[in-house]
Amino acid sequence: MKPRISILLAALWWGSLTGLGFVVVPMLFIHLPSPAAAGAMAAKLFTAQTWLSISCAFFLLLLLKGKEAGALTPPAQAAMKYVVVGLLLAVLVEFGMSPRIVNARADGGNLKLWHGLGTAMYVAQWLAAGWTLWVLSHSTKADAA
Repeated sequence: MKPRISILLAALWWGSLTGLGFVVVPMLFIHLPSPAAAGAMAAKLFTAQTWLSISCAFFLLLLLKGKEAGALTPPAQAAMKYVVVGLLLAVLVEFGMSPRIVNARADGGNLKLWHGLGTAMYVAQWLAAGWTLWVLSHSTKADAA
């Protein structure tokens, strides 16, 4: 049961990052009347995504670590590393990059730099969540065989 819940959490995490970052936000910039309105809405959605990412990562860590101490399977150990990396990236984007993007936009700072760094960190989080999903789903498949 725990492996299936872990896969569902990883799928929710990766799928929500995919849907928001590669579908919803680009659609905002296409369909809303101004880039400022699209950016403001995107910022709110990214904040919600951060909390979803933190929740998924937290529960994944609890489920993966819930096994007997020191007896983690190699796939669980590998997945934990990616979960921690993804969690750290989510927190850094929300509390490190987002305020800098807002400040750069307000005071004419280097918006392109901060937005580019935030985007790179979001993509890195997406890769960490995807790799977590891949590792967990592959290990469950191997366990069933």
